[in-house]
Amino acid sequence: MYYLSVVIPAYNEEKKIAKDIEAVYEYFKNNSIDGELIIVDDGSKDQTYNIANNFSKQFNTLKVITYLKNKGKGYAIKTGILEAKGERILFADAGLCVPFKYANAGIELLNKGYDIAIGSRKSTSNMAKIIQKQPLYRRIGSKVFHFLIKTFKIIPDGIEDTQCGFKLFKKDVAHSLFKKIVTEKFMWDIEMLRIASKEKYKITAFPVEWSNDPDTKFRPYIGSLENFLQIANIILRT
Repeated sequence: MYYLSVVIPAYNEEKKIAKDIEAVYEYFKNNSIDGELIIVDDGSKDQTYNIANNFSKQFNTLKVITYLKNKGKGYAIKTGILEAKGERILFADAGLCVPFKYANAGIELLNKGYDIAIGSRKSTSNMAKIIQKQPLYRRIGSKVFHFLIKTFKIIPDGIEDTQCGFKLFKKDVAHSLFKKIVTEKFMWDIEMLRIASKEKYKITAFPVEWSNDPDTKFRPYIGSLENFLQIANIILRT
């Protein structure tokens, strides 16, 4: 049993994964956390798995999961979270978009009774910081996306940033939720929030410092169409 499990999905992240691993274990050390790190290699075609797995010799609480075919971000996160043994579970994007020190704020909220704590780049407290913005086309797409999400009340009120790659869960909540999630691609967050809301879990958000990762795997045109199809499917199922 660990106090904190960190789950990082990785697809062709050979340039970044080493820094992610080192940052997680530095965070564990600096905060005296008994933690594990789970890297889920989502069918990478590069050296992601080999680089990550080599760190297993240095960090004995590092687990690297891999499979041959790329399944999608949602599938990778679900795989990692259902393997996690920590009392608290953090999902984080690869690339250090949010410094791990911000996990402390999320953990504190879980300890106060919340079930899910979501990192937000859009906090109304003015404490959220965007260090490096997304390209203009991504910002426009994001505004359209959130307009549709709020207009059709697809997610609970009060959640301003559904897609930030930094979310914390109590273990029993995470395991219960992710057993029910079937979305395998990018829109897993939407399904998770809809299910969590309907099951009356206590959800909150906290401000984070965020930097855009220019090495994104998201394809703007095909990806946007896929996202809207995923959301339509989620609405029909949940």
